[in-house]
Amino acid sequence: MPAPDPTPKPRARPAPTPRPLWLRALGTIVLLGAGGLLAGLALLALALAMAYPNLPDIEGIDNYRPKLPMRVYSAEGRLIGEFGEERRLFTPIAQIPARMKEAVLAIEDARFYQHSGIDYLGIVRAGLANVTDARSQGASTITMQVARNFYLSTEKTLTRKIYEILLSLKIEQQLSKDEILELYMNQIYLGHRAYGFAAAAETYFGKPLASLSIAEAAMLAGLPKAPSAYNPFSNPARSRTRQLHIIDRMFENGFITEEEAEAAKVEPLKYRARKQVPLHAEYVAEQARQLIFQQYGEDAYTRGLRVDTSLRLDEQEVAYRALRRGILDYERRQHYRGPEAELALPPETDPAFEEKIAEALEAHPDNDEVQAAVVLAASPSEVRLMLRDGQRLRLTGESLKPVASGLSTKANPKVQIRRGSVVRVVPAEGQLAGSVSRWFLTQLPEVEGAFVALDVNTGAIRALVGGFDFAKNKFNHVSQAWRQPGSSFKPFVYSAALEKGITPSTVVDDAPLFYSAEATGSQPWEPKNYDGKFEGPMPLRTALAKSKNMVSIRVLESIGTDYAQQWIGRFGFEAARHPPYLPMALGTGSVTPLQMASAYGVFGNGGYLLPPRLVTRVSDDQGRLLLDLPPRPPSEDQRVIAPRNAFLMSSLMQEVTRSGTAARAQATLKRPDLYGKTGTTNDSVDAWFAGYGPGVVAVCWIGYDQPKKLGSRETGGGLALPVWIDYMSSALRGVPVFEVPVPEGVSQINGEWYYEEYTPGHGVDHLGTALPEAPPATEDEKKSILDLFR
Repeated sequence: MPAPDPTPKPRARPAPTPRPLWLRALGTIVLLGAGGLLAGLALLALALAMAYPNLPDIEGIDNYRPKLPMRVYSAEGRLIGEFGEERRLFTPIAQIPARMKEAVLAIEDARFYQHSGIDYLGIVRAGLANVTDARSQGASTITMQVARNFYLSTEKTLTRKIYEILLSLKIEQQLSKDEILELYMNQIYLGHRAYGFAAAAETYFGKPLASLSIAEAAMLAGLPKAPSAYNPFSNPARSRTRQLHIIDRMFENGFITEEEAEAAKVEPLKYRARKQVPLHAEYVAEQARQLIFQQYGEDAYTRGLRVDTSLRLDEQEVAYRALRRGILDYERRQHYRGPEAELALPPETDPAFEEKIAEALEAHPDNDEVQAAVVLAASPSEVRLMLRDGQRLRLTGESLKPVASGLSTKANPKVQIRRGSVVRVVPAEGQLAGSVSRWFLTQLPEVEGAFVALDVNTGAIRALVGGFDFAKNKFNHVSQAWRQPGSSFKPFVYSAALEKGITPSTVVDDAPLFYSAEATGSQPWEPKNYDGKFEGPMPLRTALAKSKNMVSIRVLESIGTDYAQQWIGRFGFEAARHPPYLPMALGTGSVTPLQMASAYGVFGNGGYLLPPRLVTRVSDDQGRLLLDLPPRPPSEDQRVIAPRNAFLMSSLMQEVTRSGTAARAQATLKRPDLYGKTGTTNDSVDAWFAGYGPGVVAVCWIGYDQPKKLGSRETGGGLALPVWIDYMSSALRGVPVFEVPVPEGVSQINGEWYYEEYTPGHGVDHLGTALPEAPPATEDEKKSILDLFR
């Protein structure tokens, strides 16, 4: 047997216990992570080094000049218009209240005053919160947001993030913390065209920053994250949730006490109603914009100009409502033109029923009080409707009268109202909310109108409404619509006649006339009175009060058309627009309502032609005065007619409002110091009333943009005068009755006024009987007469 081997054998080791899989994986990740981190840091350093030379120049950031819009104000200092891409009120950091700054810092960058542009602790905190909290948190500092808003795009790429970090560091080196926060709080977009928190405070709450409460400041501080998602107008619930979160953050950061936080959470927020944001002065604001643009060009929209106007908001609102009321009253008398659209409605039990109606009405926005609605059921005696807000209406009786032809079972299918029809309703004034008779079916007007009122002694515009609705038609009929004035032009012819010896008591024959083509400058003409009647000889005073066309023609023929054309130029009328032919006596030339107001103002102020004025002051964003045009009383170099001419014309037009075609004026307003003249052109294409009272002259015009008949029974006295009366009832409230002082050079005999040199027996006592009569026209000639009033 072999001998045993004396060499010692090593003792066998037990097999090692294998490590758990998770531990081995963790080790591998740590090793790889360490290597990856080193590689990542190296790559990041390389990227930063490569990006730094390509950074944009930020030298100009310490001389920040934000784009500030032009803002237009009423005489009371109320904002009536804003022009510019960005709605912003630049506010220095010292003027931003602490509560607003604290609310922003609490949610956006609580360590803003501690870090150097990049909040590394904040990055770690946000990373952990994003793992443990359902609500994700960002790590961008306010400085990083300034860098992004001023210099970078919104694309989410690594390159842009690198630039953002480098720019933030660079900005922190160049600006102080307060300067950076000032930039942020004035530049950030906060929805509804509001840039910066001062503009947002006005937009959402209608108040300045200094007046904001903690609760209001917290709501605004929630907007930068996503203005559309956290907007209280469009997403009130989401806005409320974020506001509460910000209040908590303000407490956690020591900005407010627990008591203040609890009070802020229960404070009800009163937002500015969106329909209150624009006042009814859009045409005025636009006219001011055009005037300022002519002076300053494109810079007008970015340099923060403040434009003050002479507009009186209380009178503007009255004028706006009066014109709309007059046009809607006219519309109720017109034939119904049919629904605006037809909608295929699902059953009312369908869950999408109301949503489908709301979507359909998006294409038919409300026109102020004239609201769009969808018909749910219709019959000649009853109509059920739904408004865009879900309100349901049931209309019967008088409420259906304006659209009766569309409810008839025999109606043309194009105009018939049926289930699914998109129609219009308007509330009746003075009715209780919720009553069945509160609403009337109507239609959007096609007819247009204009109203303007001036201070008779300065020319300052007190009220101006350029049309039925600015959103529907931006054409300003006050200053841009050249229309025939009709009989409202007669006072200017009569004014010329006074200088030729014709007096208020001159008797003129109201008898038929016929003129050949040679006399008219065009085609044969056989004028008529509006009522078709001829009343024979009558005093000039009576003839103007009754608006007798034959008398006006004979007066013009007596004084000469060339002389009359020259005379009317004194009132600001353009001679070329008023050819020197006899139809001029009936207002066949062209004028604008603004021109007419200025011209009538000559009679109202004793003989001065004052250019209409709207802008009174212009200042820049620093309050420096650039233009000062305060309304001033007239000077003698602005006199265009003698005081006695204005006095006698006022006396004649006072008779128009007392016993003539405008007698409704004195009867309604219960005061004698009203003067004016109605105007209705041939075929009732244009309806006018122009007149004045103590201190104010006003003109109303109603007609179609494309001239056409208003209706055989429509007149200036029936259409335009009621609008004028509505306005004057407010403008003259509390104003004492004013008796025009008697000027030198006039005498009163038997209750009538005369120039001293043209008293009875010295002036023209009779007019008309000696005028040559032309042979009557043939039937063919009558048919070919040119419509000289178009």
